[in-house]
Amino acid sequence: MSKRSIIPAEMQPLYDDWHMSPGLECDGFVFLTGVNGVATDGTVSPDAAEQIETAFVHVKSVLSEAGMSFDDIVEVTSYHVGIRQHLEIFRNIWKRLVTEPYPAWTAIEVAGFASEGVVVELRVIARRRT
Repeated sequence: MSKRSIIPAEMQPLYDDWHMSPGLECDGFVFLTGVNGVATDGTVSPDAAEQIETAFVHVKSVLSEAGMSFDDIVEVTSYHVGIRQHLEIFRNIWKRLVTEPYPAWTAIEVAGFASEGVVVELRVIARRRT
């Protein structure tokens, strides 16, 4: 089994400070660390749509660093605080970004996250095309 860290330049502090890879490739799969809507400068927008967009920008950044795209995603689990208030926003952003065949997706309501004010976090698994 071979493993390789995937670290976009703007996420190097996550690797250094938290000792975790933004993405980890293992045997053709790329596992992303929980991706939320916290901006790279550490700020959290009070706007759910902006947070969700930011989370997907982070996902794109990790996938791009790995030479991949949203087309390579095979599974997403989205965790939400206040899911009923922003699920439709999430779905509209999702529809704009994913293409057929669609990845598997599970949405789960949670009580909260480590960062105050965060409303969404994404668990993403992608697979390199052979």
